[in-house]
Amino acid sequence: MTPAETRAAASPESDVVVGSPTEPVTVSESVRHSERTLHSASAAGAAVTGAPVIGAPAAGGSATAPTVHPGRSAAAGRLAARWRRFRWTRRRVDLAVFGGFLLVAVWVTSQIWVDPAGRVASLYTSDPAQVQFFLAHSVRVVLHGEFPFFTEQFNYPDGVNLMANTAILALGIPMVPVTLLFGPAVTFVVLVTLGLAGTAWAWYHVLSRHVVSNRLAAVVGGWLCGFSPAMLSHASWHPNIISQFLLPFIVWRVMVITRSTRPYRDGALLALLVTAQAFINEEILLFTAMGCGIFLIAMVAQRPGLWSAAWRPLAKALATCAVVAGALLAYPLYIQFAGPMAYHGLSDAVRDYGNDIAAYLAPGSPTIGGNQRANVDLAPNYSEENAFFGWSLALIAVGIVLWLRREMLVRALAATAAFYTVLSLGERITWWDRELMIGPWEWLVRLPLLDAVVPTRFGMITSVVVAILLALAIERSRTLDLDRRVVRTLTAAGLVLALLPIAPMPLPMTSRPPVPEFITSDRWRAYVGPEQTLVPVPVPSMGNTHGMRWAAATNLDFKMPGGYFLAPRNGNTGDPGRFGGRPSGIGKLLEEVASTGRTPELDDRQRRRSLDELRHWKAAVLVLPVRQPHSEPLRQTVEQLVGPARLELDVWVWDVRPLTDPRS
Repeated sequence: MTPAETRAAASPESDVVVGSPTEPVTVSESVRHSERTLHSASAAGAAVTGAPVIGAPAAGGSATAPTVHPGRSAAAGRLAARWRRFRWTRRRVDLAVFGGFLLVAVWVTSQIWVDPAGRVASLYTSDPAQVQFFLAHSVRVVLHGEFPFFTEQFNYPDGVNLMANTAILALGIPMVPVTLLFGPAVTFVVLVTLGLAGTAWAWYHVLSRHVVSNRLAAVVGGWLCGFSPAMLSHASWHPNIISQFLLPFIVWRVMVITRSTRPYRDGALLALLVTAQAFINEEILLFTAMGCGIFLIAMVAQRPGLWSAAWRPLAKALATCAVVAGALLAYPLYIQFAGPMAYHGLSDAVRDYGNDIAAYLAPGSPTIGGNQRANVDLAPNYSEENAFFGWSLALIAVGIVLWLRREMLVRALAATAAFYTVLSLGERITWWDRELMIGPWEWLVRLPLLDAVVPTRFGMITSVVVAILLALAIERSRTLDLDRRVVRTLTAAGLVLALLPIAPMPLPMTSRPPVPEFITSDRWRAYVGPEQTLVPVPVPSMGNTHGMRWAAATNLDFKMPGGYFLAPRNGNTGDPGRFGGRPSGIGKLLEEVASTGRTPELDDRQRRRSLDELRHWKAAVLVLPVRQPHSEPLRQTVEQLVGPARLELDVWVWDVRPLTDPRS
């Protein structure tokens, strides 16, 4: 029961078990077909223009050789001989496809590549800073043997549960050499670029080997999986979400174990893939597992006899996978759900993130046909545009399902897409921001694991299913009882109509302030000891993450309070999650000054509370960049708390060790 081989399911009455892959065209057959096509094309051109056909007999005689300049004959002969020896082997085709996907990914990220350290997504700057912090943490894990699943380098002294914050260890640790040589900002853009290209190529690879024999079909399917509007939406901020290159192999291995003759080995292989994906992004792994289950249920519901042959190998392989993956992930998951600073569930604001129905008919913002203003009320924010197919692709997807509705595979895929589309709408189903009814997510959101899911992201799985349907449609178009040229014309027109409006554009970027020279020159080391903190002004939070970039630039050599992360409310392990640590009086005060530019008048009570917090943080020095927006009101506010500042290089510095060190 392997949808990897589902091409045989084209006949609705076929008795073949969801398998029997169509034999792929061999390389030699492809070459001979290409030669015949070229000769036919030249003959057709001659019929229209009256020009002689290359290699065809001249009128009234035998074939004549084309006139070639004597000085060029040797070079042309060598070139022709070299070309005749060249063959498009499968490996060369795969490399060419990956090269094409990589070029597109570089095009999409080109605005970041201009200056990785100085450019950031124009709307939300917090997530890239957080990712760069996690990449620097991977360096400490490798070089200093630091505990990988928890850190006190930010949100000191409470710390942060990194297993509950997607610390991307499976991406960050292999990229440690790049981070050391070029910095976390460069590693960030490398991961985004490879995430897009790698996901597209991985789906192309699985589709071309196990689902379709038509190369164009596999390329188009891989393209849409890697460069869908949902992927582009996350590319500016979330390399962990767009790094989906393991998912097609996980899906394929799940389908393989339904007919496996070596279920224990196949289950162990699946476990290794699952473990690796867990250290990239657990949410996408959960979506994938749910999708495989829905698809298999839909297949068995249509042909119950498949279950009798599939349940034994499936049970053995899944049991093996659970044992192996459980052993590998037991301790990390214990830290995530029961360790320090663990939380249970997300805040209500995030859990209610859902797609508007109209979002499936509009093109994504970072595409040719996209319009940010038109998409304002259709998604929670621009980093969560998880639908946005455009009306043409949406209608074509529905048309494909109606056309191929007799195929069991297509019906199962359609059921999977419908399931994820409905869940992605969230707790309240809306149409152009007008509420219509309560969605089924209202009753699922409180279930274990699902309570930590952002529902709008279910739409990313819908994108994958639509890509597979599009690949199947291209494959099946070859069986239409129409002239080949007509089929090619219709296929090309359909692809242009479906994909051109959502073709990717370079991600918009804006400049961000550089890391202060006070940090990069290591002048801070004269103030901060091993168990002390450097406090950026304003204190790092969800809206002020520049201090996290400072720490990342030093490979987290200093601790700091605050930051942007998920933690239990009020710092109580086991409570529902929220963004940021326990409330901070001085943090809130400085955040208000940074946003309003107004200097408040502080009383003695506020000063005492602020000093208590600085002592709790073991603060050694407060640092305010001279070019920080509203730097003057911030400087005046901090001086009311701890006294006058000293200008050092490009920052204002307050040495508060005499106030916070109990030995002073």
